[in-house]
Amino acid sequence: MPDDGHRRVAAAAALLHTDAVDAGKGGRRGADRRGLRSAVVVNPVKVADLDELRRVVDETLTAAGWSEPLWYETTVEDPGRGQTEKAVAAGVDVVFACGGDGTVMSCVSGLVGTEVALAVLPQGTGNLLAANLGLSGDLAAGLEVAVEQGRRRLDVGAVDGHHFVVMAGMGFDAQMLADTSETTKARIGWPAYVVGAARHLRDRPMKVSIRVDDRPPLRRRAKSVLVANVGRLQGGVTLLTEAEPDDGYLDVAVLTPRTLRQWLELGWAVVRRRDRVPRMEVLRCRRVEITSNRAQPRELDGDLIEPGRSLRAEIRPGALWLCVPRPAQAPDLTEDADAVAERGERRVEEARGE
Repeated sequence: MPDDGHRRVAAAAALLHTDAVDAGKGGRRGADRRGLRSAVVVNPVKVADLDELRRVVDETLTAAGWSEPLWYETTVEDPGRGQTEKAVAAGVDVVFACGGDGTVMSCVSGLVGTEVALAVLPQGTGNLLAANLGLSGDLAAGLEVAVEQGRRRLDVGAVDGHHFVVMAGMGFDAQMLADTSETTKARIGWPAYVVGAARHLRDRPMKVSIRVDDRPPLRRRAKSVLVANVGRLQGGVTLLTEAEPDDGYLDVAVLTPRTLRQWLELGWAVVRRRDRVPRMEVLRCRRVEITSNRAQPRELDGDLIEPGRSLRAEIRPGALWLCVPRPAQAPDLTEDADAVAERGERRVEEARGE
């Protein structure tokens, strides 16, 4: 059971829920009276028509009373963190991350610990944070979520100077990402990950030592170890039903299937949202260190990072403001996602005079 200190952290995190940003809540939060300022950090490789994107975003935001946004393009050398930090220095209230998982993750790292909110305009395939908000690649829905000003403080996971909002992983999940081609993702969407996964179901497990907080290390033979802040995967599948984005804890899932039948049993239980999932052990902690007997592929929020023998993660409670569908305090971040998409389409059409 959590001790009193941990309960106080969780209670404090709960108090940070907000249905809108109060005018007097720090820094530039009083900007509602003059129109919010924003910036778009965009990965041009992920956008089919950048000029059209700029036109729709600019028209929609200005019609909503916002200032015309600043625009920053990512590069191979800087996938978004530097551009986000420039936007923060310029005094914006919201940064739109427009791209895939790598763009979103880089923007998160640039916003952690600031009063500037992140909004997601997903352009990549299977964007994990967008999936946890119930947003697809719908530009209008992403804009509407920001304009309606549902804001929520979320915990953020930290790994070697990088950050994640959804989950980090080591082993099978990262290998699946590495072996899923961009061409296949562009053609069929998130089911492309199933193709990548099928290639590694029979791979030999890794021998891992898992140390959570100050407890003695656990030794397991695992296919994958996931460190989650939020529990939903690509395609909207919920892996960890108890994971909450602002409870001050990380949920660690240790997956240990060895045969195809065990994989099927695990997958069926996840799809059916069973309380007990076979071949999956769940731990809760504020920090975790996973060490493998050999170098493993690793990922943060669906984006690959350098392979390594270890993965060390810790929670940073309430470190990020995120634009979310209303009501902002709902246990499920996808609450109202379908309705907000419809409202967003109407807003974009009105802004374009259609």
